Amino acid sequence: MLKLRQPMTTRIRTFNARLKVICTITLVVILAPWSIGQSAASQVTVGNETVQFLFTSDVHFGLTKKIFRGAQNVSAADVNAAMIRVMNRLPALRFPADGGVRSSKPVGDLSALVITGDIANREEDGIQPAAASWKQFIGDYQGLLQLKAPDGRSRIRLLLTPGNHDVSNAIGYRKPMNPERDATAMSGLYNLEMHPVSPLSRENYRYSSGKIHYAFTLGGIHLVFLNLWPDSSEQAWMERDLAGVDSKTPVLLFAHSVPDVEARFFTNPNGTHDINPADKFENLLPEQFRDGKLVTDSALDEQRGFACFIRRHPNIKAYFHGHSNFSEFYNWTGPDHDINLPCFRADSPMKGKYSAKEETLLAFDVITIETISGKLTARVCLWNADPLHPDKEPAWGEVTTLSLR
Repeated sequence: MLKLRQPMTTRIRTFNARLKVICTITLVVILAPWSIGQSAASQVTVGNETVQFLFTSDVHFGLTKKIFRGAQNVSAADVNAAMIRVMNRLPALRFPADGGVRSSKPVGDLSALVITGDIANREEDGIQPAAASWKQFIGDYQGLLQLKAPDGRSRIRLLLTPGNHDVSNAIGYRKPMNPERDATAMSGLYNLEMHPVSPLSRENYRYSSGKIHYAFTLGGIHLVFLNLWPDSSEQAWMERDLAGVDSKTPVLLFAHSVPDVEARFFTNPNGTHDINPADKFENLLPEQFRDGKLVTDSALDEQRGFACFIRRHPNIKAYFHGHSNFSEFYNWTGPDHDINLPCFRADSPMKGKYSAKEETLLAFDVITIETISGKLTARVCLWNADPLHPDKEPAWGEVTTLSLR
């Protein structure tokens, strides 16, 4: 079991137990846009040996960072732009001599950037509307991100999930917001990842019918991107998706929330089940809360439901998330300590538990999978290790390697 509580101690850990895959994994990068249940028309291997993606979360456009590189109250647009500029430099940089996949070698090609939610900060307490935050996000992540897919022509794919702030902006919140609702970010996320025939707008987007969840297989590995957290409705959707996936195919889950989900995320079990300042439930998940009547109650019953789902699908090998933000690789054992799910937690450029106070700890993860050996290495990239000299190479922090065989 791997459980690291100090976020920046360099070490290598190898998972072997519970991660045995019978088939040989051959990963590919899909160059055409992906859609639900659909294979790309063209595929190409990445160096015939590895596939890589970047992982971060909670970019929170609309917030400001108190201190960043000698300046005060720096906007999320500027902080994210600084992080993107470091990402753009990665392919020419070299991994550390840490024993992981591609140890000491150039980083090389990257195929995707994963962001697990909270694209736009909740529009309360003077925070700008989601429409303004979404415009800034697109300006940064489509305007400044220059990384190319391994074909050398197309851009790397943005793989996004919604966060609780994104959903609250669209459906309303228990505290006043201005405007009261703004579904710009959610409709934008839906259009980018769900590829509707007719793009949605903030006027016609409806959360009840507009869940953002999708999945696809890259050669021998299945990636599943979830709506906030795998409640009973998401589990039903995953059951249908996984029914078409070979039981020997390893599966990776990506979601916004921590596995130990909070009660407030669920639908209000009281009264008319609405969002109100007294009950404080946020109705982010369709499932009605069962464990009690208060947001302070523990969501153990709901967590047991997820743990049971994991036991039914032993080919689920890892869970990636944000929400409570700092760089960490750990095992989630469930409320009854009867499972062992490897988890990867991402830092946030704006709300990291540690990096919000100490900017040298700002980080994103580089995930490298070696297709021949079946090993996955996750490295923390400390992209702002020397704030006063931003042109210096980033530093490398914690590293872990797990086996997918």
